[in-house]
Amino acid sequence: MHYIFEVVAKADYSIEQYASAWLAASELIQQADGARGTRLHRCLADPKRALAIATWDSKAHRDAMDASITDEIQQIIATQSEYVEIRLIGEFAAADWEVLPVAQ
Repeated sequence: MHYIFEVVAKADYSIEQYASAWLAASELIQQADGARGTRLHRCLADPKRALAIATWDSKAHRDAMDASITDEIQQIIATQSEYVEIRLIGEFAAADWEVLPVAQ
């Protein structure tokens, strides 16, 4: 399952600054059962935007982590609230359809 959200940096703040906190929080979150990695993608058309994709074994694993989030993670997230806007795009199942390049 993929948990996907968009991050938009406010004026006088950059995605690089946000990424520093995102890395710190993600390293802690990825210690949770069922965590399968997370990626932060910079928007090519807008340097103030990024797309975050966190992968989990299941929605239940993601929900369990969210229900037991530590004070340390909460504090890291709180430090960013005045500098970025975060919008949940959604929670998505693993791909039902996939086309991969043919190995050469």
